[in-house]
Amino acid sequence: MTTEILSVAQRLGGDRFLARTLGRSYHVARGDAASVAGLVSWDDLNDILTHHRLEAPRFRLAMDGDPVPAFRYSRPVVTRRSTIWHRLQPSSLHEQLASGATLVVDAVDELHPGIGRLAKHLESWLRTAVQVNLYGSWTGTEGFGTHWDDHDVIVIQLDGAKRWKLYGPTRNAPMHRDVAAPEEPPEQPVADLVLTAGDVLYLPRGWWHAVAASEGQYSLHVTCGLQTTTGADLITWLSEVLRGHEVVRTDVPRFGTDTEQREFLDRIAELVADELTSSDLISRFGLARDATESARLAPSLPYVTGVPVQPDLLVQLVVARANLSTLPDGSAQLTAGGEEWTFAAKALPLLQPLLDGSTHSLGELAVVAGLTIEQAAGAVNELVAGQAAAVRTAR
Repeated sequence: MTTEILSVAQRLGGDRFLARTLGRSYHVARGDAASVAGLVSWDDLNDILTHHRLEAPRFRLAMDGDPVPAFRYSRPVVTRRSTIWHRLQPSSLHEQLASGATLVVDAVDELHPGIGRLAKHLESWLRTAVQVNLYGSWTGTEGFGTHWDDHDVIVIQLDGAKRWKLYGPTRNAPMHRDVAAPEEPPEQPVADLVLTAGDVLYLPRGWWHAVAASEGQYSLHVTCGLQTTTGADLITWLSEVLRGHEVVRTDVPRFGTDTEQREFLDRIAELVADELTSSDLISRFGLARDATESARLAPSLPYVTGVPVQPDLLVQLVVARANLSTLPDGSAQLTAGGEEWTFAAKALPLLQPLLDGSTHSLGELAVVAGLTIEQAAGAVNELVAGQAAAVRTAR
């Protein structure tokens, strides 16, 4: 599974993609069915729909740019506790899909372990949050019409074929909360692509596109949506950083004299200018974003009262971009998921192997760090309590 995950980054171009393509233009990397084998299958999708009660908009159908009403493919069920959920009706679902509807499962990375690992690896590589949605189509009818997204996407074709018509952007870098909407797309696409199993497509935000399974076969693909990191985010973060200065916390002199107002603004401008001319500002901003990225959901049942002293217990960080540093006194500082921990220097070899998201046994971590199993369990327990790590029993 790891080979397939890493090949997505490698086939897109690795560091060259980050430097020359990301946020600039679309890119297609051709592959084959073997490169995505085992990622997620039709059987996996059937299992997800069978074993989860998925309500709209988490699970939905769309056709010609509009949602298909849930009553066309499900039936309401009233439980003994008087709650209502919608039970999927397979025959009705099949009928809608055969008639041109597109099936969508949002955040499938939370429902399928393989896709969850894919999302986590992309988060580590691209240094941003990732949500993966799954799409199934059976006809040439477009599920969403010609549209644009407010985030970049990486598309992985899993089975069948799908045609993508790309029209380019009519407003550069549009945002979810924007001051204007993009103009309508041109009539003719700038690219007309057919993706088959194993192909990977990158599309920047704001690019108009239309998608349909128009090649005479059904299609299954996942779209990895990348959280944006914009200048507006930098300004918001900077405003938080500057709160340490008294003038930033001071009331704006709305009723002061012209001189008082000018002096206030000059002091604010000086602080902002100092930060903007700092050579490491973007680096600090990136580290702050990494450190505050939310952890992925991962309980550690049945260990509700703490991490037990069991050498074969498996440990894994559930944050994609934890930051580990050494403080001047030699102690180890780990920042992740909006939390910060300071450990004795001897814990550094225990923490280092966990940074790439790999799984290690508690006993292995204790040995590599030269700690007792009790000491290792204590350190890991701190991370589990802070929701940065999870433990499970070896299978």
